Amino acid sequence: MDELEIIQYQQVNGLSVFANTVTYRSPHFHKDWELLWVLDAPLTVTCMQRDFLVEPGELVLFPPNMTHELVQKEQLCTFLCLQISPTAFATATNISTEDIRLRTHLSPEDYAWVRRTTLDIASAYFTRSDFYELYCFGQCGLLLHRLLTNLPYRIMTAEEAANTDRQNARLLRLVQFVDANFSHKIRLSDFAAQEGCSVSYLSHFIKNTMNQTFQEYVNSVRFNHACKLIAAGKDSMLSISVESGFSDYRYFSRAFQKAYGMTPAEYSRKAHLVLPEDTTQGHSHHSEEQFLTRGQSLYVLKWFQAQLSEENI
Repeated sequence: MDELEIIQYQQVNGLSVFANTVTYRSPHFHKDWELLWVLDAPLTVTCMQRDFLVEPGELVLFPPNMTHELVQKEQLCTFLCLQISPTAFATATNISTEDIRLRTHLSPEDYAWVRRTTLDIASAYFTRSDFYELYCFGQCGLLLHRLLTNLPYRIMTAEEAANTDRQNARLLRLVQFVDANFSHKIRLSDFAAQEGCSVSYLSHFIKNTMNQTFQEYVNSVRFNHACKLIAAGKDSMLSISVESGFSDYRYFSRAFQKAYGMTPAEYSRKAHLVLPEDTTQGHSHHSEEQFLTRGQSLYVLKWFQAQLSEENI
């Protein structure tokens, strides 16, 4: 993971909008406010030392620099995403919200307004009519205002902001370390030596940041690498096991079944998640995601519009 933000289309005054399909998005963070609207499949979001199940039709908000992970093991999940730079709105900097769920804190009227406004911004962003940049910028200001006046939040001190930056830099180095070493024996003590800190400290850091242990994260990277190889259908299960960092195939098979509810062989028969050829591959090596093209995104917007119409919003 070498990215702090994802920008797939022309940025408009600190705004990026994209549609995405994902089965796994590795732990990551952005410098932007990120509003995510799930369309068609439940999505498990890990952040704030918790797992949140985000249902289809639900919106969640991640403040800048909040580490989060996205998982949907059964099928592709499509979502719409707005990323708004806090530097575009000076009063929205160094603010951390204390809950990602919007429905919990917004009235039904405010929640409906947020969904309509999000859809309006995305529609203008992708259709690009005259002066759409001004419209998007103005609506984003209103959107952030409506959210921040309703959500619980706190203003971070300069020291807290600096500490968050240091923690995110360490997280980035940890992810890079695992990326480079997952295919063979990997020890947290080696990363601790690299960082100049204790194994105990790093164990707590990883648990607090990722809501999982170091070994659990390593295994998730290995499993996702194995899933890619299985879906490609080019190697034997034994070769896939070894290339993914599991020296014992029987252990790999048992652990895979525990994680996915099926054996690697059963997953191979089920691995039919096919995406359009003109989608754009995500940045993270161990993520399973595809960013949709502008034309595909406009088509997805019709799904969201239909969803709103069905709910009489």
